[in-house]
Amino acid sequence: QVQLVESGGGLVQAGDSLRLSCVASRRTVSLNRMGWFRQAPGKEREFVAAVFWNSGNTVYADSVKGRFTISRDNAKNTVYLQMNSLKPEDTAVYYCAADQFPRVDVTARRSYDYWGQGTQVTVSS
Repeated sequence: QVQLVESGGGLVQAGDSLRLSCVASRRTVSLNRMGWFRQAPGKEREFVAAVFWNSGNTVYADSVKGRFTISRDNAKNTVYLQMNSLKPEDTAVYYCAADQFPRVDVTARRSYDYWGQGTQVTVSS
């Protein structure tokens, strides 16, 4: 079992930056990848970004490419999401996710077994 704890959310203005962090409760050496999803009010939870733990390769949703950067710190069992040039449409609860196994579609919710509680990000216009 892996427990994930997010932090770093908050209220910012459009154009500002935020960095989210997610700490895993145990060593991440056995994880295949970690990722971030988000869910806005009245909408489905959607994929934001993922990082493969061993290679460091990354995958991004088109809506955040060029603005968000996902990274990991193996020694700290932590994944980060640096969010720049934030827009009001980025407002959502952001969830950290992790999985141990290779999956065909790393952007799908079903491809992650472990989830954090979420952290709120609100971007005002």
